[in-house]
Amino acid sequence: MRSRFAAWLLGLALFLPATLLKADVPTVAAASDLQFALSEAAERFRDETGRDLRLNFGSSGNFRRQIAQGAPFELYLSADEEYVLALHREGRTEDEGAVYAIGRLAWMQRAGRNDLPGEDAPLGGVLEAIDAHAAGQGRPRLALANPEHAPYGVAAMQALEHAGLWDETAPLRILGENVSQAAQFALTSDARGGLVAWSLALAPALAERSDHVLIPEAWHAPLVQRMVLVKGAGETARAFYAWLQEEEARAILADYGFRLPGHDVPPSDEGVTTP
Repeated sequence: MRSRFAAWLLGLALFLPATLLKADVPTVAAASDLQFALSEAAERFRDETGRDLRLNFGSSGNFRRQIAQGAPFELYLSADEEYVLALHREGRTEDEGAVYAIGRLAWMQRAGRNDLPGEDAPLGGVLEAIDAHAAGQGRPRLALANPEHAPYGVAAMQALEHAGLWDETAPLRILGENVSQAAQFALTSDARGGLVAWSLALAPALAERSDHVLIPEAWHAPLVQRMVLVKGAGETARAFYAWLQEEEARAILADYGFRLPGHDVPPSDEGVTTP
């Protein structure tokens, strides 16, 4: 059943002049783990309201810096809530925003290899790459996002540190500018695989070319994702921000593996060994 909010929003879109709607096309800065989920949400929003959005996907840290420097984004969806809270402290946002999802980290590799690590040792592929390199059998690459500005890169680093493999993987790591690029690297012919966002591994465009296994949440800091309106945001950005907190949008995020605010944290991964 369509919520009263959605019905009101649709009525507003029908009432406003088309020229006004076309003029108000906000630019949205979104973490790249949202590449598929948010694109689907924005398309649904456009179908219901007639309002367009410009979606820019990239690393949360880079967007945080650009907004601090005055970049003309109206809505910011970060994969790390600390970037949003920092911008609020600096007076760049309207408020502290809202948590919209909690992300998950996954090991992803090319489909058809028949050597996907098991859930009990999800970093088995990393160990195999290290051993192969030590034995002179090439340089199998391990993809992850750059930890300097990508939250999923930080989570990948923490997971490798948890397993005692961070230093050993140094000669094999290939860093993506963001987690979406890391996912692309993970599926190249010279890569053993990569540590990427589960939401990307579930996206049909990548799922048909890859296999994956989840990394236990206890192996890295929680990927708490927060969104916020930047000061000066227009009506379309405000409407989309509100729509993303409705059940229809939450269902889309859930389809891509995001845990939703207010849902219980799943039990710890018992029986999982390292790595």
